[in-house]
Amino acid sequence: MEEVVLVIHLMLAFTLVVLVLLQQSEGGALGIGGGQGSMMTGRSAANLLTRLTTIIVACFFVTSLVLAWIAKQDASSSSVIDGLTSPAPMEQTVPQIPTDGIPTEVPSQN
Repeated sequence: MEEVVLVIHLMLAFTLVVLVLLQQSEGGALGIGGGQGSMMTGRSAANLLTRLTTIIVACFFVTSLVLAWIAKQDASSSSVIDGLTSPAPMEQTVPQIPTDGIPTEVPSQN
């Protein structure tokens, strides 16, 4: 179920990006696009692209909520820290000094 909703969510995201890029700029952002005339006029009636974008955004929002709900259902009620175990104590060993062929001084007994 989660995979199906996730695939639908990704398709909606891709469609939303394409729809936003296809729309005509209304200007107002750093003076890019639209010209001065469009800034002073009222907002025109929503055309097909803007209505379709609104519908896709609503569907995207719903699939986001559904995915969050599914993730909440799959999650266990315990914390991640509860699953940690303490590390086993390490044995401390003294390294052995190699004595192969190296003469050692023997204390003299006087």
